[in-house]
Order: sequence, then structure tokens, then C-alpha cells
Amino acid sequence: MLRGLLAATGVYKIYEKWLLNQVKSDEMPQHIGVILDGNRRWASGHSLPKWEGHVWGGRRAEDFLEWCLELGIQTVTAYVFSTENFQRPQKEVERIFDVLEQEAKRLESDGRLREKRVKVKAIGRTELLPKRLQELIANIEDRTRSHDKHFLNIAVAYGGRAEIVDAARKIAQDLDRGKISLDDIDEESFRNYLYTAHLPNPYPDLIIRTSGEERLSGFLLWQSAYSELCFLDVYWPEFRKIDLLRAIRIYQKRKRTYGR
Repeated sequence: MLRGLLAATGVYKIYEKWLLNQVKSDEMPQHIGVILDGNRRWASGHSLPKWEGHVWGGRRAEDFLEWCLELGIQTVTAYVFSTENFQRPQKEVERIFDVLEQEAKRLESDGRLREKRVKVKAIGRTELLPKRLQELIANIEDRTRSHDKHFLNIAVAYGGRAEIVDAARKIAQDLDRGKISLDDIDEESFRNYLYTAHLPNPYPDLIIRTSGEERLSGFLLWQSAYSELCFLDVYWPEFRKIDLLRAIRIYQKRKRTYGR
């Protein structure tokens, strides 16, 4: 009720404008990771079926991309479906895939990808996804392959441990084929075997998680070693531009020491 009252009186718009001026006067993060959490709990709180929360979450993801493009954020990596999520009830998983398919179709026809030169890539074990969804994703990736100004990574059927294991397997294969030697393996070369190898900057400056949970849940385990973390007590479908600006402002106020 209070949120609705503040929105109706225009307080949020005033605060949003003030925040926007604040963050634009300081160094912006160039890579933001976001864990889209709280869809099911939001739906339950509104007496809706769980899958309805994923529908609203998908729409919020579209808004999030728009806000990041407006702010000039170069790279966004969104965690939308983990390898562990396959363990949810089959009916719910199928509904999630339906939502992902609809969002992929909307993204496919989104003029912002061409206008803003956004390269889209799914990261994860995408071979586990339904065939139709795989084909949609592959088509979007192919159409945006040459784009190089902004990067949108969709972490789907993704797990941080799985990513590291898959990288280790690729290294073992290259060793067996004689493509590389043991002396070639270091942190820099290992980066080239990760799902994020295509990115100019695979390391998120800032990772945001919604819903009040304070953990990464396997998100970008290798890449997030020095990321600033921001946990927000708001469910993803309710996430607002103000929340993004607040998270960026928190990031800007921190002194990054990179482990020192």
C-alpha cells in the first residue's frame, strides 16, 4: 500500500531522477550480473499460480535490459535457469520453458538488438533445453554474432560448477590432441575455456540478487571472484529502475581492493 501511495504521489519519480544524476556523476559498472530470484514467492504472495511469477519475471527482464542500455552498461549476464532447477516439478519446468520460449521470440524481434549492436549468447548446458528453445536461441545468436557494442548473456541450464567441469574437459581434450601443453595452462588460458570466453570483460563488476537471499547459488563462480555483491530485499517481478540505480550507487560507494 505504501509503495502504491508513494508511486501515485510521484515521490518515486523524483527519487529516481535524483539517483540517476548521482550514478551518472561517478564510475559506472561495465558488467552487471543479475540473479532473477523470487518469481514463485511473488506469485504466491499475490495468490497466483507459480508459473505466473515467471511470466511477470520475463517482462521485468525486458525492462532491466532497457535500463542497462540507457545507462550505457556494456555487458549484462542474467541467471534465469540453473541446472538444479531441472529438479523442480516437471509441470513447473515445462511452464518455465514456455515462458522462456515466448521471451526468446520477443527478443528475436526486438529492434534494440540491431540498433544498440547487442550480441546475445546463451551460456550453460543448452543441449538440455527443449529443441524448439535451442533453435530459437541459436537463431538469435546467429543474427547478433557480429554485434560488438553490448553483450547480453542468458545463463540458462547453467551451473558454475558445471561450467568449470566443462572447461576442464575441453582442456583435457586439447591436451590429448596435442593442441596445448601443460605449460600453456594458467588462469588466463583457463578463461578461454569458460562459457564467457567470447566477452571482452567476463568478470562482473557488480552482481545483484533479488528476493533477499544472500548467496550466489553457483552463479559465475570463476568470474565473480572480485565482483561486488548487492542483495536486495525485493522479489524480481517487483524490481524497479530505482532498485537498479540503488545497487549501482552502492557499488560506486565501495572501495574495490580486489582481495587485498
